[in-house]
Amino acid sequence: MAARTKSAKDRPSYRCTECGWTTAKWLGRCPECQAWGTVEEFGGAPAVRTTAAGRVSTAALPIGQVDSRQATARPTGVGELDRVLGGGLVPGAVVLLAGEPGVGKSTLLLDVAAKAATDEHRTLYVTGEESASQVRMRADRIHAISDHLYLAAETDLSAVLAHLDAVKPSLLILDSVQTVASPEIEGAPGGMAQVREVAGALIRASKERGMSTLLVGHVTKEGAIAGPRLLEHLVDVVLSFEGDRHARLRLVRGVKNRYGATDEVGCFELHDEGITGLADPSGLFLTRRDEPVPGTCLTVTLEGKRPLVAEVQALTVDSQIPSPRRTTSGLETSRVSMMLAVLEQRGRISSLGKRDIYSATVGGVKLSEPAADLAIALALASAASDTPLPKNLVAIGEVGLAGEVRRVTGVQRRLAEAHRLGFTHALVPTDPGKVPAGMKVTEVADMGDALRALPRRTRAQAPREDDARR
Repeated sequence: MAARTKSAKDRPSYRCTECGWTTAKWLGRCPECQAWGTVEEFGGAPAVRTTAAGRVSTAALPIGQVDSRQATARPTGVGELDRVLGGGLVPGAVVLLAGEPGVGKSTLLLDVAAKAATDEHRTLYVTGEESASQVRMRADRIHAISDHLYLAAETDLSAVLAHLDAVKPSLLILDSVQTVASPEIEGAPGGMAQVREVAGALIRASKERGMSTLLVGHVTKEGAIAGPRLLEHLVDVVLSFEGDRHARLRLVRGVKNRYGATDEVGCFELHDEGITGLADPSGLFLTRRDEPVPGTCLTVTLEGKRPLVAEVQALTVDSQIPSPRRTTSGLETSRVSMMLAVLEQRGRISSLGKRDIYSATVGGVKLSEPAADLAIALALASAASDTPLPKNLVAIGEVGLAGEVRRVTGVQRRLAEAHRLGFTHALVPTDPGKVPAGMKVTEVADMGDALRALPRRTRAQAPREDDARR
């Protein structure tokens, strides 16, 4: 007698715990999100069903007759956040703000909640990680007290929905989506099923009420947003809150935005009295000196559309160990190593390979774009020869392994920002376009042309301490 074949209900099904992708057989790596070891069995294979036509909620209209005024953004009162959002919060939009613990997410959103609350637009702040009294203490410290800002400490989804019926807010802030759970769904808070249910319920409530929603999300140790990737697909806007906890600078980047561009960056300064937007943050990345110092060079980086003047510092010392140290802070180690190789081979600076080299940026800014290559190379060459670069000089350009200086995007915007801050001389790749009036711009084709900006006095010619005493 032939063996009975398993029905679709008896066959197991597998699902990725990261992105929710389902399959009929087990795989070691999810083909959707490329994560290893996340595909697990969760029950029988779903039966194939068909859905009959039902009643429509609203009739379809020609696109020209759709009222676009309902998608007009409302400013939050925080200019730097509005810059990233594309003008403000759109009614019914759901925004996910993710960042590392302690970076200042709750402080920023509490400030937004107080400034966005008005007579006509109430704000509801729901905290699932702190008590109401703890949030009140922070609000007193950052002066975020408003009669139209309502505060609730809840971890139950049904209670959050009940608060929406009672307060009827125009803006909901949930801190955080991983701490709220639904009693009707199995699993611990923060799990894939719970995050999907909580996010889905709040998105439906936002669309039905025309209420803007800000969700706080956790990140993993790799820096990715915790929970299923489905959460990023469901929301309208995804923002990344970045910053070194030991520095004052905080950056808000747009990762996804259905209502605007994702090439804008908001700059904030975190201090004891809260967090404030920085319309002109270049001063944080510079060291004011009366005289130039060897091993320093200035460049102009683009954070989204915003040009920022940043300072690169380098220090070389005699190594006391067989393998010299290579330490970087705020710079990519691989790019610094490439600049060292180019300087030794193309620039004929042979003393770098046997010395300890330290390179860093000022103010906690991270330089990862290739346009900072020329400034890194000149800072290393200046430190190796112990000769400072000329004052009020900026260097912009990508350096190739053949020693050529390549063009980068936005040269004119970078030069305009440098000229606005008082810099009078710039080293740029060839054909920079229109330059600001009164600024001396030197075009460099390779590292040989760039190194001529250094004074001819070399380290070996520098006076020693014994000679100076004599």
